[in-house]
Amino acid sequence: MSTGLHRSAARVGAQPGPAHDTAHDTSAGSSARGLAASRRLALLLVVTGAAGLLPSWVITLDEFALLKDPNFTPGCSLNPVIACGSVMKSAQASVFGFPNPMLGLVAYGIVVCAGMSLLTGARMPRWYWLTLNAGCAFGVGFVTWLQFQSLYRINALCLWCCLAWVATILMFWAVTSFTVRHGLLPAPRGARLLAEEFGWVLPVLHIGAVGMLVLTRWWNFWTS
Repeated sequence: MSTGLHRSAARVGAQPGPAHDTAHDTSAGSSARGLAASRRLALLLVVTGAAGLLPSWVITLDEFALLKDPNFTPGCSLNPVIACGSVMKSAQASVFGFPNPMLGLVAYGIVVCAGMSLLTGARMPRWYWLTLNAGCAFGVGFVTWLQFQSLYRINALCLWCCLAWVATILMFWAVTSFTVRHGLLPAPRGARLLAEEFGWVLPVLHIGAVGMLVLTRWWNFWTS
């Protein structure tokens, strides 16, 4: 009788173990399968990537035209402030030794491909999302530097560049919000709640701040 009781107790005590292991295996399997994006995020990546590709392509063509003819005037050179030619001829337009738009052709092309793959329901691992987030962070950092150079050093705006700025800001905050909400990027609980409930606020504030800087930088010109 005593032996039977011990065996029964052993079986009861052993039951939670397999259940725990199964749950652990399920969690590990889910992690291994990766994480899919919502259709909205996938579409946003495709649209913003395309919005960045367009100006990159147009400006690259203008760069080649400028090499052939130093007197070439881009179509978006409209006045002393909105002067794409002034921006294209500046040293800041070729930071890495080649025209910046060529970098955009590659970077925005990658974003479009990422968005298209996510639209098919692809599930990406954590390293993929963090790499994409890091790329977007580099992009928005580079764009911020270009904004400062354009406003306070070159003293001219390029409308095509402005389109790329907006696209980069939107994709950065969208991907960052996704990685924070899903715990891929470590963040305080408050940041997660902000990303879940008010994810649209930060990109709106960011773009609004840039718009205000542009407005105030040439206030006399806009109001004259």
